[in-house]
Amino acid sequence: MKSVFSALILSVSFFSTNLIADETVLAGGCFWCMESDFEKLDGVSEVVSGFTGGDIPNPTYNGDHRGHYEAVKITYDASIVSYQQILDHYWLNIDPFDARGQFCDKGPSYLSAIFVANEQERTIAEQTKAAVQAEFSDKNVITPILEAKTFYPIKGDEIYHQDFYKKSPVRYNLYRWNCGRDQRLEEIWGDRASH
Repeated sequence: MKSVFSALILSVSFFSTNLIADETVLAGGCFWCMESDFEKLDGVSEVVSGFTGGDIPNPTYNGDHRGHYEAVKITYDASIVSYQQILDHYWLNIDPFDARGQFCDKGPSYLSAIFVANEQERTIAEQTKAAVQAEFSDKNVITPILEAKTFYPIKGDEIYHQDFYKKSPVRYNLYRWNCGRDQRLEEIWGDRASH
């Protein structure tokens, strides 16, 4: 009976841990682009555009979002894609040297940042940042690693920002091209740039 009970506990814990998806929040400039870049990654099930990092509750795109970063909350299956792989993909989709924003978007809300929820994530994030810094020893990697704060998804009248690259592909592609995002990514990362 005890062995059956142990097997049942193992089976319940196996299913409960596998039903819980992992999440992380990353800022890399325009959340339209971050959403597009991460939704094509195997193991990612959802990418939600929003704001985080600031103290003002319920920030909005057209209203007050002072102190907040444009960011995405990424839900992923860690049995398919690890947190480190998520971050490896992240670095290849940002300009880690730009202290004024990302690509054509300048200002505090467009800065890059990694938001960590625990010490394990912090350790991995610091290791990946150190690897980027070692690769580009003549440059300063300015992307900070910050404690996770409340994430505010885009909602209400501004929900059109969610899945913008799918809803308005022509406008999205024109924006992305005119912003020089892919050109700059290729300049930094070469063939590794993913777009």
